Amino acid sequence: MFCERTVMAALCVSVLTLNMFLSVFFLPGELADCPDKSKLFITAPKKMEALSGSCLHVPCSFTSKGKEDFKSHRTTFGVWIKKHFSFDDGYKQNVIFNSSSPSKIYPMEITGNLSQKNCSTLFNDLTTNHSDTYYFRIENEPLKATAVCDPLQIRVQDSPWSPSINISAGDLKEKQSVSITCSALTPCPHSPPRLTWNLHPDSDSETEENTDGTFTTKLQQTVTLSHTHDGYNISCSATYPVNGGPSKTAETQQTLSVSYAPRDTSASISPSGLLSAGIWVNLTCSSRAKPPISSFTWFKTTTDGPKKVHEGHMYSLNVTDGADYYCVAVNALGNQTSWVHVNASDVFPHTAAVAAVITVLALVCLAVCVWRFKKHQQQTQSQTAAQLPPQTPAAGTQEELHYGEISFFNQRPGPSSVSVPDSGQQQDSVYAQVKVNQGYTQSADTEQLYAQVKKK
Repeated sequence: MFCERTVMAALCVSVLTLNMFLSVFFLPGELADCPDKSKLFITAPKKMEALSGSCLHVPCSFTSKGKEDFKSHRTTFGVWIKKHFSFDDGYKQNVIFNSSSPSKIYPMEITGNLSQKNCSTLFNDLTTNHSDTYYFRIENEPLKATAVCDPLQIRVQDSPWSPSINISAGDLKEKQSVSITCSALTPCPHSPPRLTWNLHPDSDSETEENTDGTFTTKLQQTVTLSHTHDGYNISCSATYPVNGGPSKTAETQQTLSVSYAPRDTSASISPSGLLSAGIWVNLTCSSRAKPPISSFTWFKTTTDGPKKVHEGHMYSLNVTDGADYYCVAVNALGNQTSWVHVNASDVFPHTAAVAAVITVLALVCLAVCVWRFKKHQQQTQSQTAAQLPPQTPAAGTQEELHYGEISFFNQRPGPSSVSVPDSGQQQDSVYAQVKVNQGYTQSADTEQLYAQVKKK
């Protein structure tokens, strides 16, 4: 029993393997005879896409072979069949279009001239239900044949296709002239999409026929690249008109990557401003480039010409004199130079700086001392004036000298209380200087005279 089950299992595996082998290498029906037994061949895209609500143009041409060759003078009809290539009675329901019949199952028409072997066809007002595999058949009595070896697959979708952006050059560099193109699939050339982009807003799009008979709508612009284009984001949109509804729009973006030589190179000094002899400063060089900066080199200008002093973006030096320095930024596409100047007038010895500080401080101290002295003197005068009585001297007061004579009599002692001068008595005269101050006022009754008398 076990042996029988093992044999049956092995047999099933063998049969399955054989079926898979036959399904790969031997096609069913007439497809297995391609191209030996096929009498009709068409040249058309193998796969095509369409937008619902729009149309689809199928470029098509055919050739025939065999005893019953195609004759252009005979009446010719074109037939389109879906799903299966058979035209037998059992597959008549697969016929969607026959130019010999006025009735049309699908809204379509053969636009090519069949007598010229042109079978181009236009499918109108497509829906997603029209997605299928289609075969073309020709009837040119006595020739009747189907292009069984050339099926056409059509897929109808609701969403539009995003346009594509193409640049004529691969590696983009500044000063390079390139052609930038935005293109959109145009399955319905009778109603092409409208293209717009930010590279040139007023550009007009054009619809062109491709080598295989399909169509593409394009916008094209020639641009001379610069460093400003690096990182620029190109945006392009395609708007498809459709029947019985609003237009459908899709957008695509692409960022440019442009290589350029060093730009915005800048040399700076820190600290800046007033510098003292012997101070250390840093010279810094910065720049942007693509590809990045490969080297920074510092040079000092001398009477003998430029002198290389350092490699690297930062250079530290001790200030001894004024000089011009410059850095050179380099990458694979070029270089750029930037200058920085250490001004000799900005370089001072330490002693001069110290002397200047001392002088300023001395002047400040002197000003404070003078101010305090004047303030003390004003306070002293104010106190003295407050202690003295007020005096109002008469205007024009002057001192005058007056001479006066004073007589002194030698009185004798006697009983009498009345002194009678003796004619023979000797008179002594004493002169004195008397200063009379006219500023003194006189009373109404008497006059007072003060004198200092010195007897000689």
